[in-house]
Amino acid sequence: MRADTLILITLGTFSLCLIYILSSFLYSFVRYRIDPTMKEKTRRSVLHRTGRVAEGMILDLDDISIYYHYTVNGVPYSTAQNFSAIEICLPENRNLVIGEVSVKYAANNPANSIVVCEQWSGFKASSTKRALAARA
Repeated sequence: MRADTLILITLGTFSLCLIYILSSFLYSFVRYRIDPTMKEKTRRSVLHRTGRVAEGMILDLDDISIYYHYTVNGVPYSTAQNFSAIEICLPENRNLVIGEVSVKYAANNPANSIVVCEQWSGFKASSTKRALAARA
C-alpha cells in the first residue's frame, strides 16, 4: 500500500471520529429535555388508558405519598405514589381511603402502577362516599 493512500485513510478515519464526537456532544446540549412533572403526568395518563386493574391495599399515607400493596400473578408488589401534583383528586379526610383500593398497572411492567390520576381513582366507593359525607 502506498504511503499517501495510508495517510488519506488515516485522515478520513480521524475526521469521521471527530465528527461523531462533536455531533454527540452537540446533541447532548441541544436535545429536548422533558419536564419531570410532565413526564409523570404522561405516565399516569398512559397507565389510565392502557393499564390493567388489580385489587390492592393502601397501607399508609403521608403528606405527599400513598403507600400501597398489590399482587399480580402471585407476585406481591409494595410501592408508593406521589400525589402532590394531583392532591385535588384525594378526599379531604385522607385517612378514609386507607384500606382496599383498585390499582392500575402496566401489563409489561407490573411494578409500574397508580392508584389515582387526573381521570381515574381506584378508591373504593365506600371511602369516596364517606369522604363526600365528611365534606358536607
